[in-house]
Amino acid sequence: MPLSEQEQRLLDEMERHLMRNDADVVSAPRDGRSLSYRNIVYGTILVLLGLGGLLVGVALPLIAVGVLGFVVMLGGVILAVTPTRGSAARERVQTEKPAASRSSSSFMDRMNDRWDRRQEGR
Repeated sequence: MPLSEQEQRLLDEMERHLMRNDADVVSAPRDGRSLSYRNIVYGTILVLLGLGGLLVGVALPLIAVGVLGFVVMLGGVILAVTPTRGSAARERVQTEKPAASRSSSSFMDRMNDRWDRRQEGR
């Protein structure tokens, strides 16, 4: 079933709005939690150190060094992917959240108003 001209215009407007604000949706932190670049860097360094320890433990018959290297690698991965609730993350959320919610709610309010007007025949 083809769309009417009005529905096609509305769909085009919604697509433009989505494309314009797509980066905001993707980069918006969820629940005030975001990844810390510092933790990612430290985690990567720990993974590389742990990998070195694991290789030394395997190359030499030192099981304890290999196990320790694996534990350090695991800790580095956990550190890198764990979201933080630092003060910088809180400030970023406080500054971004009202603008994002205001723009998305006003857009949805406008769409709802248009829908109501269309249904009432105005």
